[in-house]
Amino acid sequence: MHQHRTFRPATAVAFVRGPLPLFGPAFVAAIAYVDPGNFATNITAGSTYGYLLLWVLVVSNLMAMLIQYLSAKAGIATGKSLGELCRDAYPRGVTHGLWAQAEIVAIATDLAEVLGGALALRLLFGLPLLAGGLITAVVAFALLGLQSRGARPLEVAVTGLLLVVLSGFVYSLVVGGVDPAAVVSGLEPRFEGVSSLLLATGMLGATVMPHVIYLHGSLTQNRYARATEQQRLGLMRSQRLDVISAMSLAGAVNVIMLVVAARVLSSGSAPVTTIEAAHQGLGAALGSTAAVLFGLALLASGFAASGVGTLSGQVIMQGFLRRRVPLVVRRLVTLAPALAVIAVGVDVTKALVFSQVVLSFGIPFALVPLVMVTRSRALMGALVNRRVTTAVAGIVAAVIIALNLTLIGLTLAA
Repeated sequence: MHQHRTFRPATAVAFVRGPLPLFGPAFVAAIAYVDPGNFATNITAGSTYGYLLLWVLVVSNLMAMLIQYLSAKAGIATGKSLGELCRDAYPRGVTHGLWAQAEIVAIATDLAEVLGGALALRLLFGLPLLAGGLITAVVAFALLGLQSRGARPLEVAVTGLLLVVLSGFVYSLVVGGVDPAAVVSGLEPRFEGVSSLLLATGMLGATVMPHVIYLHGSLTQNRYARATEQQRLGLMRSQRLDVISAMSLAGAVNVIMLVVAARVLSSGSAPVTTIEAAHQGLGAALGSTAAVLFGLALLASGFAASGVGTLSGQVIMQGFLRRRVPLVVRRLVTLAPALAVIAVGVDVTKALVFSQVVLSFGIPFALVPLVMVTRSRALMGALVNRRVTTAVAGIVAAVIIALNLTLIGLTLAA
């Protein structure tokens, strides 16, 4: 267990020496919002409808901020992860059922991340997908090994990889140019036909990833001194800034993805609907550097998100069952389905979409308990939600759940 750090009041001087070192947990969670699944969705939206659905990303990001804020707050207030809180509140049978679905979510998460990393290695170096999947798994495992040196090395590594993703798309944005008027027009909520509505449903409905809801609270619960209400309130102020900063960065990446696709990839006769086609299109329009940076961004996303997904699986098992398994065993269990998908030659883009649908099933089982926990004064103390916060969170949860159910139904009916 890491030593608790002494909390300093949020004065001007303490802001440099105190709250800034408290940043990090939200950046680990933020990588889930720019995983390989987001690449495919944002590129499809931009290349097919231009700037039309840009507002969907903005709304999605605001929802993500609220949900991750509540997850962090629950960990700080209770000293427990969401899985542990569910175990305390529900009968054993319900707890085991929640654990089982959360494990399926963790496996689906790993499927998307490993596929993304494998595809990036094929685009960059021509490696077979199976070899790329194995390399992605090894690198993700190495990332998790940084935990032996404390929380900070992992947070720095994941944040660095997140910046690699951002840098890759900023280059394409600068070289490709920006149409400010078109960007502003994309902030007006509207659709163009049923197809755009369905794509928006997919973009918004799959925004919140259940595995990082379980993870985020565990990253904040025992890192710092939180014995008194004053310490917990002070820590929550710093974590609010952490969440806003991290989710804003992730939101910026997603917005830039769509803007680049709208600017560069929407001029062809057919929309770009695969990551491979986006890679080729950027290379043809902006040069080889843009294509290489796109591949590196996808690779960084796959590496970081895969490591975070495995860490989430550990938190889920420990929270619901009070059990830990060796990290190597954990990695092999979640890796096997991804390698099996690659080995049988399943289309990568279709597999990514399927993994997002599986993740959608897990959202209600994470969001509803989170809202219930954070509205309980007995559990949260001074950090309990205000009534308006609970009301907004309830509406957000209902909207996301409804959209995910719609997404699932449409996908299964297709």
